[in-house]
Amino acid sequence: MAVLSLLRRRSTEPYKLKKKSNSSPPPQQRTTCLPSFSILLFILSILFPFWYFSNLLLTHSLHLCISSRKLSSHNLYCIPDATTTLNTTMNINTFIDPDEQERISAIKDVHNLLQTIRSWASNTSFTNLKSCEGRAIYVYDLPPKFNKDITSQCNDMLPWMDLCEFFSNEALGQSIHNLGKGWHNTHQYFLEPIFHNRVLNHPCRVHDQDHAKLFYVPFYGGLDVLRWHFKNVSTKVKDSLGVELLQWLGNQKSWQLNGGKDHMFVLGKISWDFKRSERQWGSNFLSLDKMQAPYKFLIEREPWRMNEIGIPHPTHFHPHSDEDIIKYQSKITNSQRMNLVSFAGAARPDAAENIRSMLIKQCMNSIGDCKFHDCASRGCADPEKVLTLFMESEFCMQPPGDSPTRKSVFDSLVSGCIPVLFDPFTAYYQYPWHLPEDHRKYSVFVDQEEVRNGKVNVIEVLKKIALEDRKEMRRYIVYELMPRLVYGDSSSQFVKFRDAFTVVMDNMISKVTSSSL
Repeated sequence: MAVLSLLRRRSTEPYKLKKKSNSSPPPQQRTTCLPSFSILLFILSILFPFWYFSNLLLTHSLHLCISSRKLSSHNLYCIPDATTTLNTTMNINTFIDPDEQERISAIKDVHNLLQTIRSWASNTSFTNLKSCEGRAIYVYDLPPKFNKDITSQCNDMLPWMDLCEFFSNEALGQSIHNLGKGWHNTHQYFLEPIFHNRVLNHPCRVHDQDHAKLFYVPFYGGLDVLRWHFKNVSTKVKDSLGVELLQWLGNQKSWQLNGGKDHMFVLGKISWDFKRSERQWGSNFLSLDKMQAPYKFLIEREPWRMNEIGIPHPTHFHPHSDEDIIKYQSKITNSQRMNLVSFAGAARPDAAENIRSMLIKQCMNSIGDCKFHDCASRGCADPEKVLTLFMESEFCMQPPGDSPTRKSVFDSLVSGCIPVLFDPFTAYYQYPWHLPEDHRKYSVFVDQEEVRNGKVNVIEVLKKIALEDRKEMRRYIVYELMPRLVYGDSSSQFVKFRDAFTVVMDNMISKVTSSSL
């Protein structure tokens, strides 16, 4: 049973629970218990939460644990998933203290928001329709300072490496010939130009704003954040481009008409990089008033935002056609899984709450069952080595890193390696359009608190999973999930499959054409 830690009450703290006016009962309601029952009520108030949360776990519910150096250093934030309605005949206020009620209410909000976002999903592939009448997409031709000019600074974005080579092949990166057709050395933060190059070729794109239903803003906000990460510049400099963009959009008739409600942004970094806290990291772009109306697509979303939607990190596989996907499915299904478990990553010695060091120790002590690939000192800079490891492994351990989500989760899924997750926020509350609600179909969940407290050996847990169960999970990953997790190249054409890009655009077209703004 995970120990629940209290959330720090700071207005700038990410993942903050919103205080509700009815979350705490009036004082008189907590003091009207008869004295003869005071001892009994005291005992029940202690036992009930343990019983309740234990039942949540037994019924395959989740609890949310977020541990991050960026977000809340040396602080663990856990809240249980309260998918069960609490309006029973007993007075819950008597048994659960207000803090627990607030957590339960908050996670119910997350659950309800995800269900709403899932309901927007469309089964229609608009890329295959001959007519786009009433479903047209307009792509803004922004001044180059908002996108192209940022890419020209590729040699100076990071102090330890030149990123220019990653912009080759329309930002897919250089080809990895040894892995086959469609494989590229793609940078994890290059989703913005990848998506932009793709949407320019969408069959429903129009060049007249008056005919459009959906408006795509190709702002490279993530790359803008990245270029200032390691430079000593003021917050005004970090925020300036986003402010200028919104001023420019504010002069557009299409923005003025609905206040940006029919506009979408794709940002290639995590939500918190655009909501700068007291750490001075990132910009304030998503905190600006005008950015509350549009839809934002990010590799990691804020869980309590209806119009923030998580979409897959870009992987290294970018197919061009259905045939490319089918050939790869056959290859990966027949690959030899020589390793039961693997872990590609580095320890986090400066983050005491991170379980990576414990997983590394368990892996290295399990000779013959687990293979560790050390990513320290850029040991994972060669994607071919990491992907080959994943393709040869049954399970891939995916603990949180600098933030809960991890690109490696998608690399493992694309490689047919079953991800082992330790924090529900890594995937389960992130990608409602690309991953199924039933996480047991494609992943194994191990509570990171159990690992942290030395109560579970992950390798021993995975050994107990039957071979047939592994094969069924892998079949689902390869044939059901994988095609919708990869981004095809800029001119890709799919008939049988919908890739990650197509899923986003189909669902957004369906959303804006079926709702009144």
